[in-house]
Amino acid sequence: MNVAVVGLGFMGATHLKAWRQVPGVRVAAVVSADEAKLAGDLSAVGGNLGTGGERFDFTEVRKYKTNQEALRDPKIDAVDICLPTYLHESTAIAALTAGKHVLLEKPMGLNCESAERIRRCAEITKRTLMVGQVVRFVTAYRSAADWLRTAGPVRFAMFRRRCAAPGWSSWLGDKSRSGGGVFDLLIHDIDFCVSLWGMPEAVRATGYESLAAGIDVIHAELQYELRPPVIVTGGWYPPASYPFSMDFTIATDADTVEYYPDDADPFAAELAYFAACVRHGRQPDLCPPAQSAQAVALMRFILESRERNGEFVGTV
Repeated sequence: MNVAVVGLGFMGATHLKAWRQVPGVRVAAVVSADEAKLAGDLSAVGGNLGTGGERFDFTEVRKYKTNQEALRDPKIDAVDICLPTYLHESTAIAALTAGKHVLLEKPMGLNCESAERIRRCAEITKRTLMVGQVVRFVTAYRSAADWLRTAGPVRFAMFRRRCAAPGWSSWLGDKSRSGGGVFDLLIHDIDFCVSLWGMPEAVRATGYESLAAGIDVIHAELQYELRPPVIVTGGWYPPASYPFSMDFTIATDADTVEYYPDDADPFAAELAYFAACVRHGRQPDLCPPAQSAQAVALMRFILESRERNGEFVGTV
């Protein structure tokens, strides 16, 4: 399978490293307007996972400056879109329409309408579409999901994710392009909650946002019928050296499960699963686009509640 990686920022570099671990897949093309990056120099790329960039050997890789060039390449089977969120809809729809399978970095789109347009395009074109909600492929989270199938009623659940504002990326601090810090970061936890329990009946959220000051924090409650609220909390915290971290606690009548770190690379597992779906002509049941679109919609309801100082906002 030949893949084109579109966008060579932090996630593009992360995916390039992960593709090395996926048998039967070749990164056949890369797309960037940056000449240095097209030459393989991603050493200046930074991110919030403690991993830096590196130099890649693109000797055998076709190099394109525009998405259109890559989409016209008949040898490309799938496109791995690692672009800023505001470019997701136009790029994904163009790729699907060109007959390419699409792996799309999270969040699926800036709003639920955008996400739904992408999802419908995949249905019409009958191409495989998967959003990179990588938490679904983290061993601890997958184990928790398996455990919950037989664990009994959930009495408490809390998910946290936090880091410093991304000084390594200008577009993430622009709400019109990223949706904001909370939207971009906590979409992981919201998506995981959707995968476990579906859409809540209502949400309530409080917090504070000042992207210019590098602060965007939230404490949200997802209100489900016949169970205590599920808490999702976190965001961007000062100072610039504040480290990235994530965790969860889930309790039932009989037991409590908490997040523990593991050594497996969730990005390699995510990309390998996508590649298997493409090869076998199936849709990604472990990470369905419909739920990725729901996660975007749910994040918008949560942010609306924060703007309304914690008022309940219905989701149906």
